Amino acid sequence: MKYGFLGTSGLEVSRVALGCMTFGSKSWYDWVLDEKQSRPMFKKALDAGINFFDTSDIYSDGLSETLVGKYVLRNVSRDKVIIATITHNHSGRWPNYIGISRKQIFDAIDGTLKRMKTDYVDLYQIPRYDWRTPDEETMEALHDVVKAGKARYIGASSMLAYQFSRLNHVADMNGWTRFTSMSNHYNLVYREEEREMVPYCAEEGIGMIPWSPLGRGMLSGTRKRRGRAPTTRAKTDERMRELYVSDANFRVIDRVIELAKRRGVAPAQVAIAWLLHQPGVTAPIVGVTKARHITDAAKATEIALDDDELRFLEEPYEAHPVMGFDPTGETNEPL
Repeated sequence: MKYGFLGTSGLEVSRVALGCMTFGSKSWYDWVLDEKQSRPMFKKALDAGINFFDTSDIYSDGLSETLVGKYVLRNVSRDKVIIATITHNHSGRWPNYIGISRKQIFDAIDGTLKRMKTDYVDLYQIPRYDWRTPDEETMEALHDVVKAGKARYIGASSMLAYQFSRLNHVADMNGWTRFTSMSNHYNLVYREEEREMVPYCAEEGIGMIPWSPLGRGMLSGTRKRRGRAPTTRAKTDERMRELYVSDANFRVIDRVIELAKRRGVAPAQVAIAWLLHQPGVTAPIVGVTKARHITDAAKATEIALDDDELRFLEEPYEAHPVMGFDPTGETNEPL
């Protein structure tokens, strides 16, 4: 496993992060691994040298965070692993249960620490931009969470680059903690982030930890243009079809598969390796359901792609509309 610093911070993380959305309860999604199935995945990740674990308080209604605490934090020294989580806006079951207001952030971090049975998280992230809450309220609340010792760094997930920039500007103007990371929607079949977010993060020294680096499994090479779906998730994941199933995307996927055959590696390794070659990308967040997925991700950090190979993978790409988050900020559905 290779390691790198998260942006220009001093936080050193494995070059792939284990995404923990797939760990929790099948009552949330039927492709989620239950506790018994999840436990060996955490061990496999630790054995592979992964020290970076990314979860959210919305995954399996918080059970994912509980399992991270139980099977990661109880098995290694706390200072040896980096725990990231997201305070989500949930589903609006009652007032103040959504958004990133001061109340929501304070309540959410306390709930997270209680579920994980830890004193702090290393990276605390907001999920999207919240039009309803003043930028100053959000950034001061996050700063207070850091100063209270409940989080070491703060990050954000998908939003428009100007929204991210203005949040950081508010922090800078007030001497508050600024964002260290951006968890954005970025992979070989969705590269719209290269227009604004990628150069902004590179300029500001913000480390990118892209979600869905394999396009919900599309870039693993197992999905077909037509015919029987190969996995439970492929059969039931409507979101995957909305985001990624198109002829243009399959032309990119064909290139990934072809290069993987030439290299004698798995297509998923090529897709992850491509991301690791992009400016500002520190650690793609890789979701897994099988032990070999962890092995593939770890091996991807060792693959060096040359300029011709990078061009070969990138050439068929076609522009997309903004996908993976609502740029108006009106909705914030879990991905």
